[in-house]
Amino acid sequence: MSIQITQDNKLKKLIVIGDRILIKPSKPDERSSGGLFLPPGVQEKEKVQQGYVIKTGPGYVIPIPADSDESWKSDDEQVRYIPLQAKEGDLAIFLMGAATEVIYNKEKYFILPQSAILMLEREEDL
Repeated sequence: MSIQITQDNKLKKLIVIGDRILIKPSKPDERSSGGLFLPPGVQEKEKVQQGYVIKTGPGYVIPIPADSDESWKSDDEQVRYIPLQAKEGDLAIFLMGAATEVIYNKEKYFILPQSAILMLEREEDL
């Protein structure tokens, strides 16, 4: 069920900030290609949910040292990030308590920090 961001897709307009991740929830009876699914009892309690990673933020900001006085560098070069583990297309198992539900183009999504993700399933070999 992987959702791809294409040129005609309005999701490309969205910019996810920092360590946040945009997730499209999967249907309760949907399994991944690897067979991973959450039993109905877990989903009914809504403590844990699963969905597909649609977009990710750039990651965790690395602080700039206070003594960094390299005026020849542009401001863009000084900002660095530690990248996130989650990648577009991953199936994520996440804690609902940390998720914020949003509706965009009549579709339901969740925005959550990477720390709320318990596990990822990726199609490519590790």
